[in-house]
Amino acid sequence: MCSSDLALIMCDRLVRIYAADGIEVQALQGLDLLVAEGELTAIVGASGSGKSTLVNILAGLDTPTAGKARVAGHDLGAMSPRDRLGYRRTTVGFIWQQTYRNLLPYLTALQNVIMPMRFAGLTRRQRGKRASELLELVGVGYCAQRKPAQMSGGEQQRTAIATALANQPWVLLADEPTGELDSATARDVFGAMQKANSELGVTILVVTHDSAVSA
Repeated sequence: MCSSDLALIMCDRLVRIYAADGIEVQALQGLDLLVAEGELTAIVGASGSGKSTLVNILAGLDTPTAGKARVAGHDLGAMSPRDRLGYRRTTVGFIWQQTYRNLLPYLTALQNVIMPMRFAGLTRRQRGKRASELLELVGVGYCAQRKPAQMSGGEQQRTAIATALANQPWVLLADEPTGELDSATARDVFGAMQKANSELGVTILVVTHDSAVSA
């Protein structure tokens, strides 16, 4: 286990409470977590255990009620809305469970990967080259000119990985990325993540209810 000073992702007694109709629900209860730079980590737990709440906080999509959360030097409890936008564009990449949430349906795979790079200061040629390389890295280079409806669920999720990696984030977060896939296709998706981890050095945190993922 790495120390908190060396951890790229650090949660210290993290709490998230939701209130609705006068009822409070504690989604996270004093969670502690350390993930070192370059690690590929899976958090396995039952539905309703707070996994999605955790990754939403780490992705800058939600805020903690109490405790601390830090990613790549960013204090997630202290950022302004403007800071969060920049954080999501440059520091973290995110993959949803639902394939339709990850990709724009009217764009090809190549165009989807290029899209996040519009604010990265790259030329059109550089964006196209990087997008092609990322699609090849995750094993779907042959889908470059296909739109999501022309791809399988596994191909869409691997394209989503490439899209999430477009701006060279420090951290890739995935919320149940294989929840809608069969076991063989899920292995392809996790294989793509492992390749991104080993070849690009990106730190990856996956949350899932599937205990087979730990293998």
